[in-house]
Amino acid sequence: QVQLVQSGGGLAHSGGSLTLSCVVSGSASDYHAIAWFRQAPGKEREGISCISTDDDSTYHPDSVKGRFAISRDKSKNTVYLQMNNLKPEDTAIYYCATAEWRLSNAGTYYCHPKRSWGQGTQVTVSS
Repeated sequence: QVQLVQSGGGLAHSGGSLTLSCVVSGSASDYHAIAWFRQAPGKEREGISCISTDDDSTYHPDSVKGRFAISRDKSKNTVYLQMNNLKPEDTAIYYCATAEWRLSNAGTYYCHPKRSWGQGTQVTVSS
């Protein structure tokens, strides 16, 4: 069984930065990626970042590309999400999750969540 424990987040001003951490433990045989998702009130869940556990390749959608960056420290079994130039529309609950790569109709790869999730952490960006 895989467990994910999140830390970080909180309150930031517009243009500010925050870092989220996700410590992953348990069997790594069931997944090949770790992803970050977010969900704002009244909105659908959105995949915002993904990193391969095989080769560290990453994916970021256009909504956060250039502002958010995912990375991982294998020695600490930790995945990070560095969020820069935050905007009020980034306000949401953020979750890390085990994930698998999928190919979109547009021919690009993205991450789809699997069964294990972190507990979620609130990120609030004030204008």
